[in-house]
Order: sequence, then C-alpha cells, then structure tokens
Amino acid sequence: MELTDIFQRYRLIAGVDEVGRGPLVGAVVTAAVILDPNRPIEGLKDSKKLTDKKREALAEDIKTHALAWSLGRAERLEIDELNILKATLLAMQRAVNALSIHPDFVLVDGNKTPIFTYPAQAIVKGDALVPAISAASILAKVARDQEMLILHDKYPQYGFADHKGYPTAKHLAALKEFGPIMEHRRSFAPVREAVSQRLLAL
Repeated sequence: MELTDIFQRYRLIAGVDEVGRGPLVGAVVTAAVILDPNRPIEGLKDSKKLTDKKREALAEDIKTHALAWSLGRAERLEIDELNILKATLLAMQRAVNALSIHPDFVLVDGNKTPIFTYPAQAIVKGDALVPAISAASILAKVARDQEMLILHDKYPQYGFADHKGYPTAKHLAALKEFGPIMEHRRSFAPVREAVSQRLLAL
C-alpha cells in the first residue's frame, strides 16, 4: 500500500525502528511512536544524521508531544539464542505491545515486519520518509547510546563511549587484548574468535 493511502485511511499510525543490530555488545533497542498530528515536531529525521545534542533534545520533544511512545529490547542472550534478525523483530513486537494507545497501523523501518496484532508494512528508508519512524529511531538511538555510556564507565578500556559497540578497529583491538565481557554477543564472529583465542591461551 502506498504511504499516501495509509495516511489517508488510518489515523493512529505507529512508527517503529531499531538501533543496535550491528554492534558486538549489548541489547538491540527498538522504539514505537505514535505522533500527534496536531502537535508536529520540527527537525525529525534519521537519527544517524543528527548530532548527539540535537537527538537528545528531539527525544525530549517526542516524549512530551507524542500521543504515545515506548521502548522495546532484546538482550544479548536472546540475540545469541535467536539470531540478531529474530531478536530485532521480537524487540519491535515488545515496543508496539508496550504502547499506551493501540495503533490503527504500524510502519516499520526496513524490509521486514514482525507479526503484530495490527496491520503493518515495512518501509525501506522509512526513517527518512516517515516522521513517526524518524521519531522512533531517535528514541531508540538515545536510549542505546546512554546504555553504552554506562558500559563505558564500567569498562573504559573498550572505548564504548566512542564507538557505541560497533566493530571499529579500536573495539576489535580491545576485544583481542582484554577478551569479551559478559555483554559481548557470543554469536558474532569477532567475539566468537576472541573467546576461542582466550581458550587456546589457557
């Protein structure tokens, strides 16, 4: 269905997005947002195209002005057990199920939708096309980044404040030097290799 048809036919539309599929550590975090058409929020766009300061300011605006918003997540153990795609879809279901208002329709960023109790459609590059998905991407990004800052305080040698858990050269070097922590995803190849190297060194 075309986006214009969806917006004409349905009133309460939830946008859903995720952050954290690519990192080697931590949960995958999702958000669902139903915006208030009577209280538009200026500046919504893909969270990756915003500065930290702007994202945080917009996150507060979204929480204040949206009709409903919620977060969902799948933890590291769930990611390792299910795989990252299934865990992400599960986290999206959790976000939508946690909304205080039932949506009429759900728009999900990407090319796959979980099974919802509501009609839904995936929108490729939805975080750039649908304000509610942009809002969801911002909330999820801010929430996960805050978790990475907490993890950085606990394990500063890994540099989580800089790379947010993504497999940068710095992160891979730290993983090799110090080995994985509890929050590292064992099903991801670089972590799996680091575990094997530690075992071989024993």
